[in-house]
Amino acid sequence: MPVQARSRMRHRLAVVAGVAGLVATTFGPAGAARAAGVTDRPAPAVCPANVGETADCYTGRDVNGAHYAIAVPKEWNGSLVVHAHGGPDLGEGSDPARSTDDLDRWSVMVDEGYAWAGSSYRRGGYGTRMAAEDTENLRRLFVREFGRPERTYLHGQSWGGNVAAKTVETYATEHGPYDGALLTNGVLAGGSRGYDQRVDLRVVYQYYCKNLPRPGEPSYPLWQGLRADSTLTSAGLRARLRECTGYDAPAGERTALQQRNLDDILAVTRIPERTLETHLRFAVFTFRDIVHHRLGGRNPFGNQGVRYTGSHDDRALNAGVARFRADPGARRDLSWDSDLTGRVAVPVLTLHAVDDPTAFVEHEAAYLATLRGARRDHHLVQTFTTESEHSGLSAAEYATSVAALDTWARTGRKPTPRSVAASCPSFDTVHRTGCHYDPAFRPAPYASRVAPRPGGLSWPAMTAAQEAAWSRIEGVGIVP
Repeated sequence: MPVQARSRMRHRLAVVAGVAGLVATTFGPAGAARAAGVTDRPAPAVCPANVGETADCYTGRDVNGAHYAIAVPKEWNGSLVVHAHGGPDLGEGSDPARSTDDLDRWSVMVDEGYAWAGSSYRRGGYGTRMAAEDTENLRRLFVREFGRPERTYLHGQSWGGNVAAKTVETYATEHGPYDGALLTNGVLAGGSRGYDQRVDLRVVYQYYCKNLPRPGEPSYPLWQGLRADSTLTSAGLRARLRECTGYDAPAGERTALQQRNLDDILAVTRIPERTLETHLRFAVFTFRDIVHHRLGGRNPFGNQGVRYTGSHDDRALNAGVARFRADPGARRDLSWDSDLTGRVAVPVLTLHAVDDPTAFVEHEAAYLATLRGARRDHHLVQTFTTESEHSGLSAAEYATSVAALDTWARTGRKPTPRSVAASCPSFDTVHRTGCHYDPAFRPAPYASRVAPRPGGLSWPAMTAAQEAAWSRIEGVGIVP
């Protein structure tokens, strides 16, 4: 950024900090909002530990109730990264700590000179378009308060990858306001099929364990995840999983039945043992949120026609496992909310661990197929690493990725997986977290990991009339 422009920006930041601090001190949060004539002005805040003194930090709450955090480096390069967090978290309201924690976690972006802004979203629970709207609202707030950045990039991690991809499709055009997107370990198959592996886990688990619900408890269809009025907690779910499989005990301490149950569940679902509890929590608590809180009790999931294999007795499993068919309207609504159309107009770079145990790497194959179907795959570069974690990858790789995206957006020169990998060592001299790229890797098709569901309806296949009708509806289904 030119010296004069940087000086003007620092003056603007100082004015914002001074006014917000004075008004907040005099009137308190509500009075500050009234005195300023707005309800979402950022207030100066202490930066989290990993950011430290390298930036000026701000927090606030937007007009929809979404808490947010912002950091502007003291040596700002003039560009902004808008972050979309994963989850979804299942609290009722917006968590004020979430955005600050995310800033601490993604401080690598600030280290690289980018301003950073992240929303906690207006509420917990599922809602991809809601989260995309909150993400875009925060970008607009940043522009209003700090000026328009030279470049603006989206970063989405995990389910946040779905949110960021939806934000790109909804708000990004060829000429702004976003210049590109970085999607890392993203859930990119969309809600209408991205949760099918957990649908399979839910029914296979119950077939073997028969304790969710137990025989003496009120019954409910498994596609609900959990009945609406259940008081089951994460600790209670963990106890039932332990009871059935002994999953967190040494193998020598499991009973023969526990070991067989565990072996069958893992073999059939192809879920890694170390994330079995995580996936089951999604199949129970997130499903309950989607069905009861977002879709009015309707079922968007199905497993009719799926043949389960890999157990010690596949014939008995397929004869005894619960079967159900999705309600077409519910599946359509979930698809509208979270499925991707491939209609992107800006550079998109993805980074995905080959052995990601939570958002398995075949999500990338689904995303590539989506963009190819829309004839937009020229906007996409996919990179892969040999890592085996989901929630965080090497800081050097994040720095490499955002730099590659920035160069692509500024020059029009599209990178390759090999060129991205080759540039990583220079960033690792600073971050020292390693470079683990595998430029030759290509994921198998999505259907090779999860059996397709017959009769599914995805949002890109809907008619223009349906899309126009849905765009006029608020407060229905998943729509916030």
